[in-house]
Amino acid sequence: MRIPADTPDLAARAAPALLAWYDRHRRTLPWRAPPGGRSDPYRVWVSEVMLQQTTVATVARAFAGFLARYPTVEAMAAAPLDDVLHAWQGFGYYARARNMHRAARRVAALGGAFPDTEEGLRALPGVGAYIAAAVAAIAFDRPATVVDANVERVVARLFAVREALPGARPAIRRHAAALTPPERAGDHAQAMMDLGATICTPRAPRCLLCPLATFCRARAAGIAATLPAKAAKAARPLRHGVAFWAVRPDGAVLLRRRPEDGLLGGMMEVPTTEFRERPWTAAEVRAAAPVAIAWHPLGGTVRHGFTHFSLELTVMAGRVPVRARPSGVWSTVEALGDHALPTLMKKVVRHALGNVPGAGKS
Repeated sequence: MRIPADTPDLAARAAPALLAWYDRHRRTLPWRAPPGGRSDPYRVWVSEVMLQQTTVATVARAFAGFLARYPTVEAMAAAPLDDVLHAWQGFGYYARARNMHRAARRVAALGGAFPDTEEGLRALPGVGAYIAAAVAAIAFDRPATVVDANVERVVARLFAVREALPGARPAIRRHAAALTPPERAGDHAQAMMDLGATICTPRAPRCLLCPLATFCRARAAGIAATLPAKAAKAARPLRHGVAFWAVRPDGAVLLRRRPEDGLLGGMMEVPTTEFRERPWTAAEVRAAAPVAIAWHPLGGTVRHGFTHFSLELTVMAGRVPVRARPSGVWSTVEALGDHALPTLMKKVVRHALGNVPGAGKS
């Protein structure tokens, strides 16, 4: 997409108006520094990792508790991974917590000081272009261009980018870079986020209250509410799996840890097959079971949605004799909450407890 020649002029006029609005209307959030203060890179980093795929309201409620548990990057680095994963419950996408723990150990090994450039930050595990730019701008006031979904929407409307996402992203990023001022880059980044979250909303944008209304090309054209345009989403494929609810005579339930790499990596699970497009046959279920005993299917299925596919799990229940030694760990039903079980596995537990008479009881 060709960038109009007057883009730098529009950006030069719009950026000061946005900062003036932000100084009056900025949101108070637990990870933000007070006006005139300097943001702590650790708090900025943790909040940005949490905010990926999680709402601001959810993060704001849980942030203080998480920081009380891990007040410094050194505290997180010293904690066992299982403890961090357990504290992460509610934020989803547990790979982010694993990478955060790895990054904390890397920063702690460097003396506890975060890199202050985008390049240095991107060298940390799990830190991509967006988080690196956000921390560099907000914590270190580097003139980094921060583009999240809110910023995409503001920029697409301000510059009337009509091409559909995701194809429009390179043009949106170029416009956003032109809009980023050399000073107060962190305040600018947060102002863009706040504007998108509170004024330039996905539906029914509040243009009359917008500090950029007089500069907005989409508003002038009467198309603000239609942007950014989005390509039609493909239907998510359906995959199938089997979970094994194995119970000893004393009521303990079998759990095991998933491989570090891949979906739900490193998390504890009720033993489960891989997730695939083709349903599992009875012979395949027997071969995949964690122990060779009689398995009985429970009524119904457990359904769960991942980003790229939907999943249906059949739950098989079985009584494991004391002499059997399947791989994994045994947990009482009461102690299941002490394990870092992802949401899918919590659904499996609820399904089993609701469908097996005396499940998990002696």
